[in-house]
Parts: sequence; C-alpha cells; structure tokens
Amino acid sequence: MSTDPKTILHETEAGMTKAIDYLSHELQGIRAGRASPAMVEYVKVDYYGSPTDLKSLAVISSPEASTLVIKPFDVSSLQAIKQGIEEANLGVNPQIEDKHIRLTIPSLSGDRRKQLVAQAKKVGEEQKVVMRNARRDGNKHADTLAKQDGTHYSEDQISTLKDDIQDLLKKYEGKIETMLKKKSDDILTA
Repeated sequence: MSTDPKTILHETEAGMTKAIDYLSHELQGIRAGRASPAMVEYVKVDYYGSPTDLKSLAVISSPEASTLVIKPFDVSSLQAIKQGIEEANLGVNPQIEDKHIRLTIPSLSGDRRKQLVAQAKKVGEEQKVVMRNARRDGNKHADTLAKQDGTHYSEDQISTLKDDIQDLLKKYEGKIETMLKKKSDDILTA
C-alpha cells in the first residue's frame, strides 16, 4: 500500500467492495422460488478439457416460472453441459431434448428454503470475514505509516484514519445485512 492515509482508505474500501461484488454474484446462484438463468450461468462445464462457465457456451432462458432451457452454441457440447449441471449438485435433473437441455425446477419445501437461507447467510459471513481482513490490513498500514521515519502524520491523524476504516467496515457490513435480508425474504416468500 501507499504511504498516505487517503490511499490506504481507498485500497481498504476497494477490498470491501470486492467482497460485496462476490457476495452479489454468489447470491444470484442461490435460487428463490422461480427459475432464474443466474442459477446456472457459472456452472463449470468441461469443454474440450477446459472448465468453462455455462453462460459462455449456451443461451439460457426461462420460458416459465419453473423451467430453464439451455441452448448450446455447439450442439456437440450437450452431454458435457448435462454432466456439468449434474456435478454442480443443484438439485435439478437436466433432460436433453433435441438440441437443448430442459431443467424443471422443483418447488421449494420449507426445509429446503431454510437450507438456502442458511447457505446465503454462510456466504455473507464469509464475506464479512474478508472485510474484517481488509480492515486489519488497512490498520496495519496505518500503523506502519505512523512508525515511518520522516513522516509528518500525528497520532490524531492515524487515529482518524483507523476510525474512518472502522466506519467503512460498518457501512459495508450493513450492505451485506441488507443483501442477506432481501435474499432471505425472496427465498422464504417466493
């Protein structure tokens, strides 16, 4: 990191923003009540020996609330796509029909809904840990800044920087809580 408080704060916030982006991506993959292409977009498919995201290999659509249709750009990849979906353990059974794959999404039981909420919370907690690590790193850099010879930063400036880092953490943890509440509500009510 750099040797000024503004850069330390900016880089700490960048680390927290990455955690939010990752959580957003992960929550899209946790299904609520209706079928969403986001459920399978990032399923890894062994495409000619290279693990490839499904969204790069096919058009994914949701013609009905409980159905996904996957139309591969290369029809010869149907089996590999089917196998990738099965290995992703999504609780769906892919059916090959002519030149596409149909996924019928079963309705969620009460227990399954609770499992999905728990899964979402687990991912959220993991990202809070990532943010706390970003805070720790930012605080370490602030301490290093205070100890450097020839710097002109007072104890008050370093203390203010650490307070600003803590405020960032609170702000981003609040965003995580909001995202988790919205996803939990979607799962439980859909």
